[in-house]
Amino acid sequence: MTTNATAATGDALFAFADPSRRAILDRLAEGERAVGELVAALGLSQPAVSQHLRVLLDAGLVSVRREGRRRIYRARPDGLEEVRREVDRYWRAAMAQMKRDLEHRQPPGRGEDGDLKRRSRR
Repeated sequence: MTTNATAATGDALFAFADPSRRAILDRLAEGERAVGELVAALGLSQPAVSQHLRVLLDAGLVSVRREGRRRIYRARPDGLEEVRREVDRYWRAAMAQMKRDLEHRQPPGRGEDGDLKRRSRR
């Protein structure tokens, strides 16, 4: 069963996975930006930037406000926090598995029973 929070986190991870969207988030982490500023900074087309911003907005990673005819976007720290928590969860699981693997690995020069192997001399 998928909860709304799980779906939102999945959407955020999907949105964050795209390199162009991460580049947009990098710019927005520095401060608010209008679409035109992002287009100029990233070298992407206006429709492409708008499309990426829609995905980021739907995922809760950015917010938008109107200023006259312009739309001003900013990164949402709480949306990014969701991504960080999810990545941290995977990181902790990976580190725990690595620890288990290292604890069960035999040191070099020892057999499966833990005894030192004898080298044959020639």
